[in-house]
Amino acid sequence: MRFPLLTLALTGAGLASFAATPELAEPHLSVLPRTEAERARIAGVTAPPGDFSQPEAFETNPAGAATVRARTTPDAFSQPSGNIAFERELDFKVGNGLFKKLWVSSPSSTLASDGLGPVFNARSCQRCHLKDGRGHPPDGPEDDAISMFLRISVPAAPEAEISRIEAFLLSLGDAAPRTRPDPTYGGQLQDFAVAGHRAEYRIGLQYDEIEVALSDGETAWLRQPSYSAEDLGYGPLAEGAMLSPRVAPPMIGLGLLEAIPAADILALEDPEDADGDGISGRAQIVWSFEHDRPMLGRFGWKAGAPTVREQSASAFAGDIGISSPLFPAPWGDCAAGQPACQRAPHGDGDAREFEIDAAGLDLVTFYSRNLAVPARRDVDDSQVLRGKRMFHDSGCAACHTPKFVTHRLQGQPEQSFQLIWPMTDLLLHDMGEGLADNRPEGRATGREWRTAPLWGIGLTEQVNGHSQFLHDGRARSLLEAVLWHGGEAQAARDAVATMPKADRDALIRYLESL
Repeated sequence: MRFPLLTLALTGAGLASFAATPELAEPHLSVLPRTEAERARIAGVTAPPGDFSQPEAFETNPAGAATVRARTTPDAFSQPSGNIAFERELDFKVGNGLFKKLWVSSPSSTLASDGLGPVFNARSCQRCHLKDGRGHPPDGPEDDAISMFLRISVPAAPEAEISRIEAFLLSLGDAAPRTRPDPTYGGQLQDFAVAGHRAEYRIGLQYDEIEVALSDGETAWLRQPSYSAEDLGYGPLAEGAMLSPRVAPPMIGLGLLEAIPAADILALEDPEDADGDGISGRAQIVWSFEHDRPMLGRFGWKAGAPTVREQSASAFAGDIGISSPLFPAPWGDCAAGQPACQRAPHGDGDAREFEIDAAGLDLVTFYSRNLAVPARRDVDDSQVLRGKRMFHDSGCAACHTPKFVTHRLQGQPEQSFQLIWPMTDLLLHDMGEGLADNRPEGRATGREWRTAPLWGIGLTEQVNGHSQFLHDGRARSLLEAVLWHGGEAQAARDAVATMPKADRDALIRYLESL
């Protein structure tokens, strides 16, 4: 089971400690505290811009000193941090090799690479995150869905044991919907299997076109998708099963997102909309299996993972069926309803102990933390500057927070004390019925999603050969992605739809420069 339930063992003191001092909940980082002088400087450099006639200082470098030159090739997202030391590049390259490695089924003479599946979505990390970029939905019946899958969960039975994270949230007065993995299919559906086993399903996808009127006589067309799990290999889904489509997100800048102080993210929360601006972001809080405590969720479409290492281990387990010290089940996401899958040969038990051991997982984590963000383009272009003003005036920056300064860190010089421009608050927001997957995940409701980072978004077509956005790739352009926004973002979406065409074109030009 990819997200195993844990017995209730938190103490009241532990809960109160986290609630009272959430900024301390960063055991994955070795933090040097900020001085008061640094706090004042940071407040100044991260303040909203007041002048849109010229770029802000350092705006060309969205990842601070870790920024790299923007290439004009598909490898633009595959570069190491710009400030990485020469002797640390070897770890990056070895991690890259593990990220690209094709896993094989057990038993195999290739002991360092066996353990695939038995059911899986891809044979390597790179197969989903092609060129370290963005996945896409299948383009017609002849295309595969290798960079997209369906998450699945069912409502928890009333008598189901309360998990640790559920107990913690209840202690804060947060009655989040309780869900569990499907008893047969686990936490996600896998569309491939090793020899002798059946794949779990084939993704079914259909679109309806929706016409949207814009100002100045323009019209846009949106694709409304509908999903189904076809050709189920192990019987019907459980009653009440909830499906959520997910494409692989881009990998750049993850280590910098991980290094943003939790206190700075939590300071942006406004769950009751106390300031009346219509924006009520909430932090995702998840259980860390590595650190055995609640932590701020940062990674994934609903911020379901707290750290890069835990997100990497979870993907190894769920996507490829590879065990690790964090998720040790050798059968990956196979649930109790697939006993043959759980009894199948696996790659555990040799010198590695797990199919990917702690050293290998650390190398993949280092690689993932140090995939660099390319430099901005055309920051001083007059249309880009006009679009930047539209981005702020329309309210987009209320969730897509432009700037943060990362922690001072020991042992992570690439991410330490950098002014970064990720264009996200990393909070959960209600995005309306149009984008709802109606599947809760942790604190996130079926209408809430984490604000997606926007850095590098203008290079998507160059890197991945398409321009499909949002959690399921339904948007075929940046404008379509904006027009799908609803809920808390409805006012910003409407402002874009009704602004003069020249301003709307400038806004898209600004997004393309990110």
